[in-house]
Amino acid sequence: MKLIRWAGLASLAAALVYAQEFKLGGKVADFELKDTSGQTVKFSGLKGDVTAIFFIATRCPISNDYNERMKALYNEYSPRGVKFIFINPNSTEPAPEVAEHAQKWGFPFKVYKDDNNVVADRFGAQFTPEVFVVDRAGVIRYHGAIDDSRPADKVTKHFLRTALDEMLAGKAVSTAETKAFGCTIKRAKSAS
Repeated sequence: MKLIRWAGLASLAAALVYAQEFKLGGKVADFELKDTSGQTVKFSGLKGDVTAIFFIATRCPISNDYNERMKALYNEYSPRGVKFIFINPNSTEPAPEVAEHAQKWGFPFKVYKDDNNVVADRFGAQFTPEVFVVDRAGVIRYHGAIDDSRPADKVTKHFLRTALDEMLAGKAVSTAETKAFGCTIKRAKSAS
């Protein structure tokens, strides 16, 4: 019984610490990020009719296993009007490392820094990789994993592709939430 009580208290403490503001089915307010040169950009200037927001990492082997899949998604869906925002929220991965990582992997997209994981906290993001898809009105329509398998050759369900295809066709997302998996976000220590 004590273990259950402690688990409940730990969950409550995590919810209070990370104060998730943006939830599935709810609206996303404007937020700011920095590009790897330190320039501030706003979500309102990056979003489109369908926007996929990815939380990714440089050092997470699971996130890195998805690098080629993320590039393929970007290359396939950008011409179809989907906007992509790739965010590195890890306090342990500075902007120069993020820029070097993006260049090394040949990313055709920018990766933004989320200083002090403020944006990750507002989304309640816990893992890299983790994805949120937002519609034209700013409502989160999908949250979760890119697909169902770390090894690309074992994928049987393409959660993100399905959500994007449904949204582009003007349909409701059939599976709005899946369990994201990967490395936990390395959060900045809070000043208490």
